[in-house]
Amino acid sequence: MIRRRPEDERRKWTRLPLAIPVFIRSRDEKGKEFLEFATALNISAGGALVAVRRSLPKAAQVLLEIPSAPLAATAGLPKAARTLRARATRVSHAEGYHLLGLKFSRPLLNNVVRTRSARGKLASAV
Repeated sequence: MIRRRPEDERRKWTRLPLAIPVFIRSRDEKGKEFLEFATALNISAGGALVAVRRSLPKAAQVLLEIPSAPLAATAGLPKAARTLRARATRVSHAEGYHLLGLKFSRPLLNNVVRTRSARGKLASAV
């Protein structure tokens, strides 16, 4: 395995290595909608790496649905993002499953200001 040097890292957000059960909702090659149980292997504010059984094309539009206990809605707890719109940016095929690199349509962070610096990067509001 080749490891990248820190200066080669292109990701904007740190990935958290969490195994979270999720559902992937998308359309197959015939346009028929499907819902599949999957596992998010890591997640960041900008996207996720998800293991699924069904192969999806690169650039496929998906909804990543994170199941949550119904208690959160009735207990007056803050509403968390449970359905995230994303696009597949990378697909790796392995025996019995496929790894999807997903990029969220909108980052999960609320404190990111949409102004660009001279170098074209997003600036933080903090």
